[in-house]
Amino acid sequence: MLRKQLKQIFTKQSSVGILLVFMVIVALVWANSPLAHIYHDLWKTKISINVGGFLVDETLHHWINDFLMAYFFFMVGLEIKREFIDGQLSSFKQAILPISGAIGGMIFPALIYLIFNWSSDGINGWGIPMATDIAFAIGLLALVGNAISKNAKTFLTALATADDIGAILIIAFFLSSNVDTGNLLAAVVYFVIMLVSNFIGVRNTWFYFIVGVFGLWVALLLSGVHATLAGVLVAFCIPGRTRIDEDKYIERIKSRISKFGNSNYRPGPLVAENQVEIVQDIISDSKATLTPLQRLEENIKPFVNYFVLPLFALSNAGITIKGDFWESLAHPISIGIITALVIGKLLGISLISRLIVKSKLGTLPNDVTWNDLTGLGLMAGIGFTMSIFIAELSLENDALLQIAKIGILVGSLISACLGIAWLTLNAKRKKL
Repeated sequence: MLRKQLKQIFTKQSSVGILLVFMVIVALVWANSPLAHIYHDLWKTKISINVGGFLVDETLHHWINDFLMAYFFFMVGLEIKREFIDGQLSSFKQAILPISGAIGGMIFPALIYLIFNWSSDGINGWGIPMATDIAFAIGLLALVGNAISKNAKTFLTALATADDIGAILIIAFFLSSNVDTGNLLAAVVYFVIMLVSNFIGVRNTWFYFIVGVFGLWVALLLSGVHATLAGVLVAFCIPGRTRIDEDKYIERIKSRISKFGNSNYRPGPLVAENQVEIVQDIISDSKATLTPLQRLEENIKPFVNYFVLPLFALSNAGITIKGDFWESLAHPISIGIITALVIGKLLGISLISRLIVKSKLGTLPNDVTWNDLTGLGLMAGIGFTMSIFIAELSLENDALLQIAKIGILVGSLISACLGIAWLTLNAKRKKL
């Protein structure tokens, strides 16, 4: 009974958003309490791994951001690949509107940020407001319940997925420095090995894990390219094809169940040996019917959603307010981020989407209105995880980073509140 209740809790989309909000609050309270020194010292704890002369000596904060977040990017990569194979990005007609909206939702915020910070020390942070936090946005969107259609939620997922591709490209091409060519070439070799393995039919997920972590991730870490990108690259190599189609699977399962039922009954807690063989064949057929991509995505989601992301939120959202909070809030970096997330995202997504629909290149999904799209544009302004991640990479000055985090938290909060309020009121207007 308890297991069933826990499963229901962990499968609810809203629980992810609620948990992340809770961890942000805990981090902020902890970082501004008399125990603030414990909070900051905890993430500075050194953790070293030394194997055969290979040494990685980083703080706990870096291990979370560079290693654990690779799992987040791995999950994002799996979601992107799934969407391209059989989702909202699988055809031009389906993909054009969310991809175009995502591009608009990246360009407008970046331009707005640059307007406020063109001649300031924070100019390198132009990528901060470009990303949408898909876990936060979809999680909080679940709080509005039936106020929005399933197609609208799917559209936001596709838009945020396309948005994530843009954020990944920014990290790869603009936020990686001092690249070591030798290690980068080694990373390319590991990546090619996994691609070839996929092509020739290797479906063992442990193979991809070992080559991906101990090969690609380490090589990227040493190359200077941000190691979390290993997660995305490995995800693209995971097989997305089944070995047994649905009809053949149904036929086989029916046959094996019939054999199992006709087997000699054996009293006691254990099944007969021939029944064990039948059950093993059923398990083997089931694995062959589910793609490795789907199995991994299903298995990794709880780990990422309920451990990696909450830990990231706890370790990165703890801003100790020093001096005048309102002065920090009025800083060009903070103002630029808030304006870009709240207004830039909405304008970019709405205007580009209207342009695509007017030009008849794409159409709005069924049951999705322009008022719904306005609400989705506001929800896309929730940039927490990706925005903080990009801020950590683009702003080396701690004081500027703190200001950026204030802007991200405030901008994301305003976007979430306006988005939920808009969608709720819009639903009430529909009923009148």
